[in-house]
Formats: sequence, structure tokens, C-alpha cells
Amino acid sequence: MGKSKNRQPRSLLAGLPPSVLESIRSTTASTQSDPTVIGIKRSADSEIPVSTKKQKSGGLLGPGWAKYDASNLVSFYTEEKDVPKKLKKYFYQRERYFSLYDQGCLLDEEGWYSVTPEGIADAIAERCRCGTIVDAFCGVGGNAIAFARTCERVIAIDTSETRLRLARHNAAIYGVQDRIDFILGDYVSFAKAYLTLPAHARTTVDVVFLSPPWGGVDYTSSPQKTQNGDVDEDLTDGNSYCLDRIKPLPGSELFHLSRGITLNVAYYLPKHVNLKQVSELIPQPQKTVGDSEIAEKIEVQEAWMGNKLKAVTCYFGGLVDGQEHLFPA
Repeated sequence: MGKSKNRQPRSLLAGLPPSVLESIRSTTASTQSDPTVIGIKRSADSEIPVSTKKQKSGGLLGPGWAKYDASNLVSFYTEEKDVPKKLKKYFYQRERYFSLYDQGCLLDEEGWYSVTPEGIADAIAERCRCGTIVDAFCGVGGNAIAFARTCERVIAIDTSETRLRLARHNAAIYGVQDRIDFILGDYVSFAKAYLTLPAHARTTVDVVFLSPPWGGVDYTSSPQKTQNGDVDEDLTDGNSYCLDRIKPLPGSELFHLSRGITLNVAYYLPKHVNLKQVSELIPQPQKTVGDSEIAEKIEVQEAWMGNKLKAVTCYFGGLVDGQEHLFPA
């Protein structure tokens, strides 16, 4: 606290090795947010000012929005007859994914089946209300847009330039494009490079949100196979989803890498994830007689759309009710 409102927050890329910076580039200017609350958890009654909502005029984004407009990358579907057969069931739910879809929101094929529905994204964002949050696998921007309405600063990372440009396009429709730093790069490399910095040189990250690839549209039924094409029995379970199926790192490795950045992690996982494996992500303390040490808790929140369970979000650290003391002061 006590920082001048005219000062810009230090770039999260400051101090990273040149080899990493060569493969990571920001697609937006630095955020213009007020840095005075970075590093603390925001109270629920704190309002985040956002840009005036863009009104469509003369195209998907209209005059003056050319640097954000990604209309040339994918089709914008307005009629069912134009939608590819394999995407129709997702198109029917388009306003669940983006309530402003009709104003020109864009999704590529992967985005159609992987974007977090807006209502679920909003609930996660409210829980993750903070100063600075990293959206490690931002895709077409569903979560990043929601975070931009509850957090001071969003760092949105993705390896696909197409999806990153679509995310920025969609953020412009919601009027939050100036609250998000879009980074083209690999989160794993980014995180490892960030952790090589001296502690005093790191910009504080309050929360990391993980929504990594689960294995494609058929993740609920497709067996995991070895390099030889054989079914890997250790990763294939008819009743639950194994964390080791997560890409680009096995789920436990990805989690522990992120916990090196902050204790506060929100992990968006399949509805049938193996919860025993989730519970094992946090080692339980070895208690002795008379030892009053309390184990860290994990909170699992189900995400429903109507009468269908879509996914679960697992909260760690200060995101868990009763563990707010784990948030950076």
C-alpha cells in the first residue's frame, strides 16, 4: 500500500532470462490498473472499473478497434446451418459460454469445447478476487475476462497465437482488454523462469489459475495410450480421471510448479477427477502426541449447468474458506 497511483506495476516479465523472453511476447501494452492493491486479496465489495463496453459498429469490433479485431481468423456463426456438424451442440450453448456472443465473440474449434461457461467462470473469479492472477492456459479468454472484473491485473498465457488473439478480441467486447496482459508462450517455461529470479525481483502473484488440457473432446471416454499404442492401465480408469493424463505436465507436477509461485491455486478439473489423487497433492503433517499442527485443507467446488455437472474447481491455500491467512499480506 502507499504506492503512487501514477506508477505502473513492474512487468511480470522483468528479469526473466533472454532465452525465455525470446519465446514469450506480450500482445498488449502493460496494464493500466491501479497498483495500490497488488499483493493483497481484494474484498468482495471492491469494485473494478472497466472500460466502456464496446458497441458493435461496422464489423465485429467496428472502427478504431483494428488492433483487437480477430475476425479474419475464424468464422463467426450466427445461423445453425453454417455451423459444422461436430460443433452444433456447442453452438446451441453459445450464450452460456459468452453472454455477449451475439456482439461478435469468436472461438476456434478447440475453444468451442474447452471454454469455461461464463456463469462458472464468474463464480471462480469471485472466489479468486485478488490483486494479480495468472491464467496459465487462457484459451479464448472465458476465464481471463471474468478475472478482469474481480482482479486488478490478469496475466493470460497461451501457446496458441490464434487463441490468444481470439481472447483479446473477446475481452474487447466485454470492455476489459486493458486489464489483461496477453502473453504468447508456454506456462511451464514461464513459471520455471519466474522461479529462477531472486525473491526480491519477483512481482507478486496472488493466485494461479490452472485449466490445462484434459485430453481433447473425448477425455471422458478415451483410454490413455503408451507410445507403442497400448492402453496404459495406470492412466485409464473407467470410473475416474487420472491427474497424470493432464498436459503439458502430469497434473501433480504442474500443481507443485505453480505452488512455487503462490500457495493460492485454483485447479479446474474434469468432473470425474480422482479426488484421492487431488487430496494427495497436499502432504499431511506428521503429528506426534500433543502436536496441534493443523493440516492444510483443500476445497472442491462442483460446477453445474442446469442439472448437469460440468467440472470441479479445487481450491488451495488462502482460497479455501478459513485459510485466508495464507494470502500474502
